[in-house]
Amino acid sequence: MRRLPPALRNTSLIVGAVIVLVIVGLAIFAPLAATHDVAAMNMRARFQGPSAEHWLGTDNFGRDLWSRMVWGARVSLGIALISTLGAALIGTVVGLVAGYFGGWVDQILMRITDVFLGFPAIVLALAIVAVLGPGVMNVALALVVVFWTEYARVVRATTLVLREQAYVQAARAMGAGPLRILFREILPNSLGPIIVLASLGLGTAVIAESALAFLGFGLPPPAPTWGWTLSYGTGFMRQAPWLSIVSGAAIMLTVLGFNLLGDGLRDVLDPRQLTRAAGKGKTPGAQTP
Repeated sequence: MRRLPPALRNTSLIVGAVIVLVIVGLAIFAPLAATHDVAAMNMRARFQGPSAEHWLGTDNFGRDLWSRMVWGARVSLGIALISTLGAALIGTVVGLVAGYFGGWVDQILMRITDVFLGFPAIVLALAIVAVLGPGVMNVALALVVVFWTEYARVVRATTLVLREQAYVQAARAMGAGPLRILFREILPNSLGPIIVLASLGLGTAVIAESALAFLGFGLPPPAPTWGWTLSYGTGFMRQAPWLSIVSGAAIMLTVLGFNLLGDGLRDVLDPRQLTRAAGKGKTPGAQTP
């Protein structure tokens, strides 16, 4: 019987992938998963607890909480995906250029990175949203500005190692230009750390978007965001504790799923793990010539 591949033996990867797939599926199929109109108000049904009619109860305007959580998944994950892709793109380019060319180019780009790292992330995001105003793209842009530095530092460190490898030296000796070396030789071998960082970054982006909404700097109401539901739910803890509990649980499960997925990908994509797995896969009794 053949052994399972490393990815299927990694519990964190499997559990994280299941959680993420369920939440992403709800976000994609929100129009089908929602049981009520997300904006429909019914003051006679306000503060109703979980029931067959309203699976997670209702809020202070009688709106169905399950439907708002499902649509909130689309909002939160959409902003997290846009901001993570943008941050990864900018940070990867900066890291590649700084690590490959070194010298004054590296110094300038890393000092700019240090300037952005000098600001507390949430304070910088709040300032950007306060200037630009609320909106999906403005919130996503604020998170891009906050998170691109992480990718820049990780990719730079990887590039510093890869640029000295034999295959890069061979490509340079054969007359390959910097762009070809960066995007044909170095970038493909840097994808492992980038993928892992992006998986973890998606969870961080969900927290950041929820924090902005909680503080009143996210999408304005009546947008069904998790952070906003958690924010106004704290004012009704006695009448309807499920408002804060459900929205907080949605944020927690989403972040947990992405963190488990990122940890699992890190283990699976670790070259040391791949080498160890390859060694264990040798035929017993076989000798290396």
